[in-house]
Amino acid sequence: MVDYVTTQKNVITPAIYPEVVNMFAVNLFRTLPPSQNPSGAEFDPEEDEPTLEAAWPHLQYVYEFFLRFLESPDFQPNHAKPYIDQKFVLQLLELFDSEDPRERDFLKTTLHRIYGKFLGLRAYIRKQINNIFYRFIYETERHNGIGELLEILGSIINGFALPLKEEHKVFLLKVLLPLHKAKQLSAYHAQLAYCIVQFLEKDASLTEPVIKSLLKFWPKTHAPKEVMFLNELEEILDVIEPGEFQKIMDPLFRQLAKCVSSPHFQVAERALYYWNNEYIMSLVGDNASEILPIMFPALYRNSKSHWNKTIHGLIYNALKLFMEMNQKLVDECTQQYKQERQREKERMKGREEAWQKVETQAKRNQVYIRGYAPVLSSNVNSNDILSPGADGDNEIDLDYVKENSEREVIKNRSTKPLLRRKSELPHDSYTVRALNDHKRADEYLPTPPDVNKC
Repeated sequence: MVDYVTTQKNVITPAIYPEVVNMFAVNLFRTLPPSQNPSGAEFDPEEDEPTLEAAWPHLQYVYEFFLRFLESPDFQPNHAKPYIDQKFVLQLLELFDSEDPRERDFLKTTLHRIYGKFLGLRAYIRKQINNIFYRFIYETERHNGIGELLEILGSIINGFALPLKEEHKVFLLKVLLPLHKAKQLSAYHAQLAYCIVQFLEKDASLTEPVIKSLLKFWPKTHAPKEVMFLNELEEILDVIEPGEFQKIMDPLFRQLAKCVSSPHFQVAERALYYWNNEYIMSLVGDNASEILPIMFPALYRNSKSHWNKTIHGLIYNALKLFMEMNQKLVDECTQQYKQERQREKERMKGREEAWQKVETQAKRNQVYIRGYAPVLSSNVNSNDILSPGADGDNEIDLDYVKENSEREVIKNRSTKPLLRRKSELPHDSYTVRALNDHKRADEYLPTPPDVNKC
């Protein structure tokens, strides 16, 4: 039947439309089974096998037939409009959560063909995809078809007319950018980055809010995710305009300085690869007076202190490029860095001296001594307890303190009588009267109680 629809002409008549749509709905619209694979960062495509649909040999023929039906030259959207409606699209979108990648691939192509042929359903399809993303970001953080839906949106964004509608800008800022927060980012990051770049190529004025949002969602402790952000950021910088670059270069390079200083060598290495990008270096060269003072301390410090030798070579390459841009500015930054380091050392020295004075004064205080020996007698000389340490500072002689403490405890025990303190409870008149009126019931018992067993 698939070959027949593909090869023959004038076989799709108005009477066949409801039958084909009904056949597709009966065979494919179903409740998906619960997920069996781990989600998010726990899922490893190389280690974890996807759960395949047991009925796929049958479902494949249904998908292929319906797809050939949509792509046929004889297909008339006007005849199919009563049957391929919003309810049909909503049920189709629910199938994108299938764990079988083969089914999601057919769904992606099918939905794209419907989006292209049914103009009245386009806004509805975008809205329902938005709802899926909202539910994924703010509720479940689990969905198997985010990557496929982003692929569809990538081609849709590419066809947006200029100037962009406000609806599309809201979609970028409120839907696409928050997708960076999810733990499952690695499963769809390539498609997401493509959509972001497509928007920026359409409207360069969106560059500043996009990069600021990326910096807001920047991961703090997850190095693989940080590398993904650096990859996406370089793709954005490849299409950025010089005027937009100047608006975001300060927060951008402050974040890059943190990445260069990262102890995770892959993060530092990926950030330093920016210096191999000719277009980015041309932008940096035009704004070196603002960028170099931000980057120089991180480069200079890690050129000696970073544990990875590969990072040393990349840092030397970056410093060499800065020297070729403006040797005088590099010399000024070097002097400023050394002066700042000297001031920092002086501040640290002053802080240590202040604490040393506090400690010295504390050692002269009797309260400090009693903190170690709370029962010392008043005739103990503090100079007997303090002994000079290795560095000349006085130290507590713990043996002397212990000996005198034990002696004082024995002395106090021998001189002071041992008194037992009784607890005094408040008197209750009702309780006192009840105790006085209480009588044992021994006289009413037939056998008097045995005193020895009471």
